[in-house]
Amino acid sequence: MKNTPLRIGQIGAGGRGELLGQLSHQPTKGSRIVACCDRSDQTIARCQRDFGRDIFITGDYHELLAQDIDAVIIATPDYLHEEHVLAALQRGLTVYLEKPMALTVAGCDRILAAAKKHRARLFVGHNMRHMAFVRKMKALIDAGTIGEVKACWCRHFVGHGGDFYFRDWHAERRYTTGLLLQKAAHDIDVIHWLCGGYSRLVSAMGALTLYDKLPGRQTASAHPRKITVKDMKLDLFPPTKHRGLNHNIDVEDLSTMQMKLSNGVFATYAQCHYTPDYWRNYTVIGTEGRMENFGNGEPGTLIRIWNRRSNYNATGDATYKIPPASDMHGGADPLIINEFLCYARTGGHINTSPIAARESVAAGCVATDSLRNGGVVLKVPAPKPAIVRWFDAGGA
Repeated sequence: MKNTPLRIGQIGAGGRGELLGQLSHQPTKGSRIVACCDRSDQTIARCQRDFGRDIFITGDYHELLAQDIDAVIIATPDYLHEEHVLAALQRGLTVYLEKPMALTVAGCDRILAAAKKHRARLFVGHNMRHMAFVRKMKALIDAGTIGEVKACWCRHFVGHGGDFYFRDWHAERRYTTGLLLQKAAHDIDVIHWLCGGYSRLVSAMGALTLYDKLPGRQTASAHPRKITVKDMKLDLFPPTKHRGLNHNIDVEDLSTMQMKLSNGVFATYAQCHYTPDYWRNYTVIGTEGRMENFGNGEPGTLIRIWNRRSNYNATGDATYKIPPASDMHGGADPLIINEFLCYARTGGHINTSPIAARESVAAGCVATDSLRNGGVVLKVPAPKPAIVRWFDAGGA
């Protein structure tokens, strides 16, 4: 595979899948999208324009997996991830799977076991590990800038929550488990990465505090509703003006979880889906200082560090400017796709291991159970040691 063109299939080519496919299609560099599976005729027509009229097209993912391909990108809705990735791994294909890995801890463990059994390369799309501000924070922590990490707090202001998560299937727990999994999976993973451990005890509280009370909901449907760009009203404020939300809403729009990590670090994650601004803020506290980001890659994004005793000090003791990126998600998407393409060809080290992806789902799932059971403290089950050893050794 190293010296031959990489032939890639795609299951789920609309939405997030459109960007992933376009970034992966690099004919002059040896990778091509040669097959696409989607149920939208409009999406299939766009794929033919992007990748050529001769690509294989289908609405049945089984037919796509039967083609002569080396790798597959899976960017279907979350509730289909487990079904699709298990089928791809059974063929021994290298898989790019959008986060979250699955909707349950058991589902993630089935996926990991299948990758090991079939010696298939599994790559999960936690692109925040490639964001410049996150990587800078990780480098500063690893360099000992704030000493030994003891605590991490993340405040997630989900300003577009009414559009992104309460107009379609994301609003229903049967399709997402909850937004402490679906939305928080990125941030839980970043917390784990910055702090050097995985959640082993969690508790959470939260509720559906706003969106279920708004009038003018969509009519009930037998199938999961999928949002389109034309449905979004990103300039609408306050959120009480939202109309046309999903007919069924039973996930929380406000939540907080506490975590005790395997290395003794304590962390807190808070999420609100109706703030006027949309970004996340991490504060990491160590034995010799603390660190905080302002901005998530937009122009003006900064990391500030406090290392000296003081009262209020808005500018901190050191400031690191993060160069703005023109690409989506702070420039992370091209970087993660290039890492995936290299991994598909040669294997080796990747920034987000499948074990880490599983651990973010596990923490989010167990926290959701805690939230819906009065905030009780619950244990997060660890993956099987043999599975961890296999992936730590490089997997396939």
